[in-house]
Amino acid sequence: MQKILAGASIGISELKMNPSAAIEAADGPVAVLNRNSPVAYLIPAEVWERICDVLDDVELAAIARERAGEKPIHVKLDDL
Repeated sequence: MQKILAGASIGISELKMNPSAAIEAADGPVAVLNRNSPVAYLIPAEVWERICDVLDDVELAAIARERAGEKPIHVKLDDL
């Protein structure tokens, strides 16, 4: 049995019948089930945008850590 990582779930057949209603009724993530196993998750657009922002921040932090020990190169703005 697979763990469902959402407070609500919907069968894929029910979702196909009225996807708009499923999205509007959701208060947070919704697991989409096929034969009682999650096959996808629906999340609000704002949540997805926050997830993408956090992933970008993690990537930028890794780049900053990589470059932390590098010797700086001094340049003038006019030379750029």
